Amino acid sequence: MSKEFFSMAAGIGTKNGNGEWLEVFYPSPLFQPSADLVESVASIVGYKGGNTVITLDGATCHALEELCMQHTMLDHALIFSAFETSGRPCVLSILETDEAPQSTPEAYLKLHLISHRHVRPHGTNLDGIFPLLPNVAWTNEGAIDLNELPARQLAARARGQLLDVQSVDKFPRMTNYVVPKGVRIAHTARVRLGAYIGEGTTVMHEGFVNFNAGTEGKSMIEGRVSAGIWVGEGSDLGGGCSTMGTLSGGNDIVVSIGRNCLIGAEAGINIPLGDCCTVAAGLYLTAGAKVTVLDKDKNPVEVVKAIELAGKSDLLFWRNSQTGAIECLANKSAVKLNEELHAHN
Repeated sequence: MSKEFFSMAAGIGTKNGNGEWLEVFYPSPLFQPSADLVESVASIVGYKGGNTVITLDGATCHALEELCMQHTMLDHALIFSAFETSGRPCVLSILETDEAPQSTPEAYLKLHLISHRHVRPHGTNLDGIFPLLPNVAWTNEGAIDLNELPARQLAARARGQLLDVQSVDKFPRMTNYVVPKGVRIAHTARVRLGAYIGEGTTVMHEGFVNFNAGTEGKSMIEGRVSAGIWVGEGSDLGGGCSTMGTLSGGNDIVVSIGRNCLIGAEAGINIPLGDCCTVAAGLYLTAGAKVTVLDKDKNPVEVVKAIELAGKSDLLFWRNSQTGAIECLANKSAVKLNEELHAHN
């Protein structure tokens, strides 16, 4: 058996009438568990190595509860105690290596690892994840297979109740699975499971954070953080702004935003920014856009494609209101977030 493991987690979830997984909730996934712990678990569940999803019954959950008590893992002992009598489908997922997921439980575990802040966006292999995430109805009664939804809606009405379909999607809202420490999220439906929300981040009502994307720490998000985007500490994404992520096409460079940057309202980028950069409100900076670089006296020096400025720090981008040209000047002022908005998350 290998001496290093990527992750191990106990999960409880939902299956459809055909026994197919719709979703899995992992209350407390372990990242890089010790080989000794995995070997102890293996002796109970019959694990032989590799990336495996093992179905748990009540007796196995009870044995794992006792094992956790022996290892003074009291929080995990409580998990297995709850699973033991739940009657819901329960699994133990063991990922020996960080290979592409091969099942719905494995895919959900990897999304949990990001939202639990065990790994950052791009920090785990998510290749081929979309076919493993069924498109389901997310309701006040949990995940429901779309083929089974009409019957469930009728049954609810017959009871004099309303089955509230909150969304139809492959990804659930993060906060139904993970609520990270020290964050504010005004509209929880706009943050997907698999988002990494750093401590101190505020996501306002129009803010959106996709899976495999997120924020390093104290940040203000009033715009769109698309899949694959990483936002550095202290940055501010203004109302309605946009970031072109790794699913959006265009150039193949990974877009990120450095620390202490400001993306103005209704602005956007599809190039990575270094630290202390500002993009003026309403300006969408595409990779191929022609940018006039100015000297300290605001005289034109050269015209370059925006991609040639990718990753550089201390830049201020705006559109000349008279000529319409995109211009770039050295930016000498870093963003200063309102500390009162983030200090008490």
